[in-house]
Amino acid sequence: MPPTIDSSLSPFGAARATVKGEPLSADELRKTNSYMQASLYLCLGMLYLRDNPLLKEPLKTEHLKARLLGHWGSDAGQVFTYVHFNRLINKYGLDAIFISGPGHGAPAVLSQSYLEGVYSEVYPDVTEDESGMRRFFKQFSFPGGIGSHATPETPGSLHEGGELGYSISHAFGTVFDHPDLIALTMVGDGESETGPLATSWHSTKFLNPVTDGAVLPVLHLNGYKINNPTVLARISHEELEALFIGYGWKPYFVEGSDLPSMHQAMAATLERCVEEIRSYQKQARTSGQPFRPRWPMIVLRSPKGWTAPRDVSGHHLEGFWRAHQIPIPDVATNKEHLAVLESWMRSYKPEELFTKNGKLIPELKTIAPKGNARMSANPITNGGRKTSLLLPDFRDYALSVNPGITSAGSMGNMAVWLRDVVAKNQQNFRLFGPDETESNKLGEVYKAGKKVWLGDYLPEDEDGGNLAFAGRVMEMLSEHTVEGWLEGYVLSGRHGMLNSYEPFIHIIDSMVNQHCKWIEKCLEVEWRNKVSSLNILLTATVWRQDHNGFTHQDPGFLDVVANKSPEVVRIYLPPDGNCLLSVMDHCYRSENYVNVVVADKQNHLQYLNMDDAIAHCTKGVGIWEWASTFADEEPDLVMACCGDVVTAEALAATALLREHLPELKIRFVNVVDLFKLISHIDHPHGLTDKAYKAIFTDDKPIIFNFHSYPWLVHRLTYKRPGSINIHVRGYKEKGNIDTPIELAIRNQTDRWSLAIDAIDRLPGLKNRGGVIRQKLEDEQIAAKNAAFENGIDPANLRDWSWPYPAPAEGAGNKVIDAAMSKLGLGGEDKPATAVVGTSE
Repeated sequence: MPPTIDSSLSPFGAARATVKGEPLSADELRKTNSYMQASLYLCLGMLYLRDNPLLKEPLKTEHLKARLLGHWGSDAGQVFTYVHFNRLINKYGLDAIFISGPGHGAPAVLSQSYLEGVYSEVYPDVTEDESGMRRFFKQFSFPGGIGSHATPETPGSLHEGGELGYSISHAFGTVFDHPDLIALTMVGDGESETGPLATSWHSTKFLNPVTDGAVLPVLHLNGYKINNPTVLARISHEELEALFIGYGWKPYFVEGSDLPSMHQAMAATLERCVEEIRSYQKQARTSGQPFRPRWPMIVLRSPKGWTAPRDVSGHHLEGFWRAHQIPIPDVATNKEHLAVLESWMRSYKPEELFTKNGKLIPELKTIAPKGNARMSANPITNGGRKTSLLLPDFRDYALSVNPGITSAGSMGNMAVWLRDVVAKNQQNFRLFGPDETESNKLGEVYKAGKKVWLGDYLPEDEDGGNLAFAGRVMEMLSEHTVEGWLEGYVLSGRHGMLNSYEPFIHIIDSMVNQHCKWIEKCLEVEWRNKVSSLNILLTATVWRQDHNGFTHQDPGFLDVVANKSPEVVRIYLPPDGNCLLSVMDHCYRSENYVNVVVADKQNHLQYLNMDDAIAHCTKGVGIWEWASTFADEEPDLVMACCGDVVTAEALAATALLREHLPELKIRFVNVVDLFKLISHIDHPHGLTDKAYKAIFTDDKPIIFNFHSYPWLVHRLTYKRPGSINIHVRGYKEKGNIDTPIELAIRNQTDRWSLAIDAIDRLPGLKNRGGVIRQKLEDEQIAAKNAAFENGIDPANLRDWSWPYPAPAEGAGNKVIDAAMSKLGLGGEDKPATAVVGTSE
């Protein structure tokens, strides 16, 4: 027997709603419905038409686009929700934005910005008349036009909704520290099946009703994805309600398809939700006591492709998966279906909604809010009202360094500076992380702002829990959620940083990819304001995951980021603590980038005093004279490195070569800015070939010890002068439970492997090199055996430091200064404040 059909799951019929009432007058109901019809007419026009925008003549195939692209399925539900919230913006003077989770329903959002007049304000050639409407229709999903999602070209959008799952986390990011903001957020029922979305419902446990705004989610339960039913649309009403009660929300239901009754139900329900939000906030702000309310949300069950024909040629359309994309795809070849489309479009009565010239009639024009109260004009969706960070002078936090000898915790020292950044920016900076801030040696920040926590408390939390209702650190063990919060926070005009273990940042590869694409497109949109950069600090790095083993060893996020637009991405690998301070200061001052900084959290050797660190980071790459031999002469070999741990091993390899081959002329090069390796033709940070040759040479062996996978360096240096001479060592997927040195040996990034690589590439050594090679292999075997026998590296390796005298103060960059000066590059050791940190 077929299963019993639960009539409560049907999206059809008169409205069924939790909240009863009919708040709309007959005139308000008529105008609201007419405004919705005008919007839906524009939605269909965007999908189908390139001409005859007002249907002043019978619809013909030549009026249609040659390719029909876009999505209809969620448009009506989104328009319905948007229009009803406009009434409340006007009534209560709300500050609100609209986030379209099912962003493929972009026609809904675009139609609203056009009707509100915002689209014509930012695109003056798309006028509010017949000619402008024709252009508006044609450009949608059209070459040279705009995309099919809520892209950066869309006024009022800060969430594209192409890759699904991030609407709720983005929405919460926007309302943190925006106490008067409501983020009205449409959540697709297909989107709700994604892991990131499912986890993000817990965001209420981190929302402070005193200092933050509110998110009002509307779960758009239209029943279908591309070709399948949605999970939440096919469970009982009771189970669905219990799900959201369990998440901590108070769900209100609005279900049906009959427009008059649905308008009244939605008007009453949205108003109830707004009243509850305002009541909770007033209670918390009046008493000064934050608490976690059961915030309201709405479940809107309406038909997929609502207001489309129910059936076409004997097949279901409205209320079925066929309405998802282009609802009637063959109108260019099927005259019967062309007639159906025309009849459908005319059912909205465009001649009653628009004047003969194509303007929205005056009585409908008054429905929309005015000025920045229009959700498509809200400044928060365009970089907010961004103010610069108040940054303490990072030079005041400098480590005192004896190069290659001093050992210190770079991360712990930077945390002191970060603490003061937090202290100076209590309303516009937050630190985000997936339960790793303390582990990453950043716990000093808790002195300026604790971890936000609106869940319940236990007595033991007083013993180092560092929890608070009002704090500046956002931690939840969901990389997707904290990254979404950070993206929303940054896109709405604030500043922040995500700190994460390096191996598990891959969980958000695709999220970061999408953010990069968003920023890249924003650069092409003239009216888009700059936003602060998205900063990602990776630590607990591969070379110190010896204790956790193979699963925790993966530095490949750099490969993911390196694939993105050179106009957007930046990658820094500071070798020590002073360089880390310089890099972080730079990243916090930058705009419209995704900055990835890789630095380990353990104690390591330190190499540069602060002045030299600033100069080194500003240039992005440099020759370290103190670590080189015969620095003023033509080198026999270049020993290069990029990354903190691999720098120590490269330095130790140099010391071995200096011990065994004291006459060898070695140039020691360190890279901070990874994109210095690529040509300036392909990346704005890239060195010219002349500058590259001045540092790396074009005719000498280059042993390059790299933090990540070695093939990335080969890729970046492709076609560089002398690229055939580069021999790169890096992580090669060789790992287990190791000691640090044994892990390096497995991947041939250890000092002995590097020294052997150098000997193998110096044919002038002849037979002499073989004897030295043998000694190095013996030392390497001994180190490996010691690790296997004792479970720890020998003390002389753990505590190794540079065995040669320190240089005079400030001498670390003379050679590179001289070389680059000849090429008209570089500058003084201490650059101007505008470029302190790293090259732009």
